[in-house]
Amino acid sequence: MTWGTELWDQFENLDKHTQWGIDFLERYAKFVKERLEIEQTYAKQLRNLVKKYCPKRSKDDEPRFSSCMSFYSILNELNDYAGQREVVAEEMGHNVYGELMRYSQDLKSERKHHLQEGRKAQQYLDQCWKHMDNSKKKFERECKEAEKSQISYDRLDNDINATKSEVEKAKSQLYLRTHSADESKNEYAAQLQNFNGEQWKHFNVAIPQIFKNLQDMDERRTVKLGETYRNFAEVERRVVPIISKCLEGMVTAAKAVDQRKDSGIVVESFKSGFEPPGDFPFEDYSQNLSRTGSDNTISTPKNEGVVKPDPKHSISKAAKNKLWLFGKKPKAPSLEDFSHLPPEQRRKRLQARIDELSKELQKEVDQRDALNKMKDVYEKNPQMGDPQSLQPKISETMCNMEKLRSEIHKNESWLSEVEGKVSTRGDRRPSADVNHHTPHGRESPEGSYTDDPSQEHRSPPHQPDPRQAHQPDPRQAHQPDEFDDEFDNDDPLPVLGHCKALYSFDGQNEGTLLMKEDDVLYIIEEDKGDGWTRARKQSGEEGYVPTSYVEIAMEKNSKGAVTYI
Repeated sequence: MTWGTELWDQFENLDKHTQWGIDFLERYAKFVKERLEIEQTYAKQLRNLVKKYCPKRSKDDEPRFSSCMSFYSILNELNDYAGQREVVAEEMGHNVYGELMRYSQDLKSERKHHLQEGRKAQQYLDQCWKHMDNSKKKFERECKEAEKSQISYDRLDNDINATKSEVEKAKSQLYLRTHSADESKNEYAAQLQNFNGEQWKHFNVAIPQIFKNLQDMDERRTVKLGETYRNFAEVERRVVPIISKCLEGMVTAAKAVDQRKDSGIVVESFKSGFEPPGDFPFEDYSQNLSRTGSDNTISTPKNEGVVKPDPKHSISKAAKNKLWLFGKKPKAPSLEDFSHLPPEQRRKRLQARIDELSKELQKEVDQRDALNKMKDVYEKNPQMGDPQSLQPKISETMCNMEKLRSEIHKNESWLSEVEGKVSTRGDRRPSADVNHHTPHGRESPEGSYTDDPSQEHRSPPHQPDPRQAHQPDPRQAHQPDEFDDEFDNDDPLPVLGHCKALYSFDGQNEGTLLMKEDDVLYIIEEDKGDGWTRARKQSGEEGYVPTSYVEIAMEKNSKGAVTYI
């Protein structure tokens, strides 16, 4: 069934149908475009989501918990998944949308060409019909004129009063009209025969061929739509295996979560290396009281079974707070030798730094060896280069090596110090079998417990940086809980001087004051020997700050006369 034979008289309808087909194809192309835009937006949002939740800190600061690592693995898989959505959008844009738009332009050009041919054929047939119709009308007119001439001649020929000249004239006129009618007849017959031939060709050859071309074009459009439908699905199908791998990676990451491993990491991260404090002895203050014995009263013999109070074991509030068992430990600025950290954590950090410096030293050694080899080559073959040009680089490398060796030696000495103290601390661990327990009311500067009262105050740790000599050891600072009772008085204290912050202090404990580096504060209470100075901000907020964190200038004559020491 072809359009040329079945629809020979439906030129206008075929014109409308082919236009509808192209419009439908472009509508589907618009659908594909909106779909790929959705894919692009989806992929972009996924990548932004991954970027938002990806760690922004350095690898050293990243948690090593399996739950965190699994989450980061899931983020990586999700980023790959977003990449596959971008592939889908790109393939749809190239293989489907782009192909449809190019094909639509080709269809428009082809349809226009076929319709122009059909219109030309119709115009030619109309022209042939017009010529035939004109010849027909001329033949009709000539016949009517010939009939009039016949009637006129017959009337004059039968009229006895008509002259011979009038009869001859009518007869001549009849002959001319009859001859013109015969010529018009022959012309009409020729035009009619030509029109019939052209009409047969039009409806049996030209129009069927044109309609067949339009039919082929429309069928190819339909086939193209089917192919693009299939390509639309194939684009999705091609990324399914990779997407499945991404999902499998997420499942694998979920299975990698290990609660035991995470618990071990917590222990490894926060283990201080300190020994738990031993029991404190009972201090009996009732020994000097006189008691009246009776038969039913069992009295405790004097100096028998009673542990005398030892001044070394007197527990002050500040000493209790130094144990930091339940309170927050004041934070101190990070020191180069990590002396602000507990022994175990300090040992790990120093060991990690030594390993890092050793790697850098090895790189410098390799670079020095390479430069020396190159220098030897230049000395043997001067045309390849100047050996002296390498000397500055060699000297710089040697200097870097010396600096790294010095740093390694310095860190190794700190590490040896820490390892020695950890082992010594383990030897001093109190035993439950001994009646006299080691007192724990005081600490050494390294955080170990000692019964030497002279170590109540801080002893400056080894500091290679002069600025760090002012930083307090947070393990020796009293808990700010003992300051709570001192803020009950609402009357403002007078200003004794000013101080300038050398370091930032977060003031997380109650009674302490938050300050930033270079802040200027009013001093309202001097350090009483416990390492804390009471200060006030310009906003009126008061609290305690570590004395070694600030530079103090006391007032002399007036509030304006301030000199930083």
